[in-house]
Amino acid sequence: MEIPSEIVYEKKGHIAVMRIDRPKAMNSLTKAMLLGLDAAFADFNADPDLWVAILTGTGDKAFSAGMDLKEAIPLLTAGDDLGYPDHTKRQFSDVFKPIIAAVNGACIAGGMEMLAGTDIRIAGEHVMFSLGEVRWGLIPAGGSHIRVPRQIPWAVAMELLLTGEPISAQRAYDVGLVNKVVPADQVFNEAMQMAEKICKNGPLAVRTAKEIAVRSMLNEPGFVLEKALAARVFSSEDAKEGPAAFAERRPPAFKGR
Repeated sequence: MEIPSEIVYEKKGHIAVMRIDRPKAMNSLTKAMLLGLDAAFADFNADPDLWVAILTGTGDKAFSAGMDLKEAIPLLTAGDDLGYPDHTKRQFSDVFKPIIAAVNGACIAGGMEMLAGTDIRIAGEHVMFSLGEVRWGLIPAGGSHIRVPRQIPWAVAMELLLTGEPISAQRAYDVGLVNKVVPADQVFNEAMQMAEKICKNGPLAVRTAKEIAVRSMLNEPGFVLEKALAARVFSSEDAKEGPAAFAERRPPAFKGR
């Protein structure tokens, strides 16, 4: 697939850099961008000369706000799988080379779902993290219910999933969601330094170490359960009401159906 212009894919020696370049829309993703990002990672995964990837966004306002709701909600409520017909997988499930997230701004909704598929995370001091979908009658169905509770303490994961409220970069560090918190202007450089450190190691050993860790911890059939139950939410009246209320800047009137 052709990679759209909003996904910048660069190769710097053994390091691949993927940058979401849509800052005016909080680096939110259209379906074409999502598939283009997957295509970039597929190329990275297949290239023997690329050993580590860095995922980031343009600017300092947002890493990514996830999917562009104006496009995504009609697709999801109509049953579109957004290019993921294999319900045993989620983003980056098959990428066994290291992925470093350079979190340069707000990491929310689908942006945080992407984050959960990465391995090492460097965040700016100003960054906020959230899975706010329940506030709008939706759920984060990109793997969050399976990945996030396995990466941070259960109670914190449930707080994120059930309240929809954000947490700060410092709290994200305290609970182990990110590896480092640095000033905003140092995020990418710190990520690059981490990538260069990994590149000093044996690439086969690094890939194998990640593959063993992922396959031993990730119960992939859990994604099937998430997909099946998510369909119940996305086909509901509340799933239409929440985004409408968001667009109209009013409190949603949920009916629980």
